[in-house]
Amino acid sequence: MSIDVNKLEFRAMTLADIAAIVEIEEEAFSSPWTTEAFTNELLNNMFAKYMVMEFSGDIIGYGGMWIIMDEAHVTNIAVQVDFRGQGLGDLLLGELQRTAVFFGAAKMTLEVRVSNENAQRLYRKHGFEPSGIRPRYYSDNDEDALIMWAELDRERLKTEEL
Repeated sequence: MSIDVNKLEFRAMTLADIAAIVEIEEEAFSSPWTTEAFTNELLNNMFAKYMVMEFSGDIIGYGGMWIIMDEAHVTNIAVQVDFRGQGLGDLLLGELQRTAVFFGAAKMTLEVRVSNENAQRLYRKHGFEPSGIRPRYYSDNDEDALIMWAELDRERLKTEEL
């Protein structure tokens, strides 16, 4: 399904969104987070910032991060399968970066499977560079994670729009 990006909306994730988020999570990841995990993030983690991407009132993507001091750590980001390949992950990551800057972050980090070259290309587009490996990070198959960091260009991100 083709998307008019001018009709996308980004907003904070709420508890009412979790069922839709878990559906996307389960189709996107081999070791998906559970309803309880998202609930704990929203209720019990003072560092957590989660957002949803909506189109025509439906949640089609989401992203989350922890912001501690001046660093943001992306915990997850995913777009519903039917909407992939349209640059929506790019827009969602940009929104996460703008949100991180709003909350005072100067740097952003994440882990990505070493085999996930598509995600790595997206992250590089947003200024992320490899900085190390976490051996056997993923519990489903013991795959290594590539650690990536980006300096957040505060001025560009504050003024950049969709």
